[in-house]
Amino acid sequence: GVCVCTGVCTGVGVCTGVCVYGCVCVHVREQTISSPLATQIPQAAGAAYAMKLAGSEACVMCYFGEGAASEGDFHAALNFAAVLDTPTIFFCRNNRWAISTPSSEQYRGDGIAARALAYGIRTMRVDGNDMLAVYNATAAARAWAVEHKQPVCIEAMTYRVGHHSTSDDSSRYRPMTEVDDWRQKFSPITRMYNYLVGKGWWSAEQEAALRKQARTDVLAALGRAENEKKPAISELFNDVYDQLTPQLIAQQKQLQEHLARYPDKYPLDTFARDA
Repeated sequence: GVCVCTGVCTGVGVCTGVCVYGCVCVHVREQTISSPLATQIPQAAGAAYAMKLAGSEACVMCYFGEGAASEGDFHAALNFAAVLDTPTIFFCRNNRWAISTPSSEQYRGDGIAARALAYGIRTMRVDGNDMLAVYNATAAARAWAVEHKQPVCIEAMTYRVGHHSTSDDSSRYRPMTEVDDWRQKFSPITRMYNYLVGKGWWSAEQEAALRKQARTDVLAALGRAENEKKPAISELFNDVYDQLTPQLIAQQKQLQEHLARYPDKYPLDTFARDA
């Protein structure tokens, strides 16, 4: 997010270390991500409870991995949701790896679904690599949550074939033959491709043309972004608090003095000017 954010980016919250890209529009309200593990789960239960009290015909959907389900916030959130009957959909992507920790070292029980059942929450387990199964399970969960004002948990069983992050090298803790086996046999993209081709709705020629066009579009967008100015340096301190705190004001002043003292040490011309 922050690495490719430019002055034309409408995201906020850069001071947090994560460029916020949430969508707040008429039909979809997407809460932005945060770095701390599992904090979004109790927040989802609380947001759904607020919706219920307001009489809204809507629900909240919260995504997390099986690693986050090892946090205390997970248990607190599910208990609140169950007791208060909040219209929350807890969607757990069980991809077998929490960074370098395999699921076999995270729990001895039957995955995450059993935990939700223990809290009295209606629960489904689906093949997370089957797009249609995930869609149908999610649609059914939403229908129940909105109509009955009750929580639902979905555990999607899948596998993380990529590294956890750009700083992670998963070859150091798992064999690449395992990764290749999952990628070749169970890739959701390949499975959907084969399904569409089998139905006569797609072809290898269309696939090749789409990939070529997508690559062209992405490279063009990246080129435009690289030519844009970065956000003004003052934006570093904005969008977290309604008004800057004394500590942030002091830090901002210190940075301004430092840049004024050493202007030749920083590429200041690559940043937008303050309005």
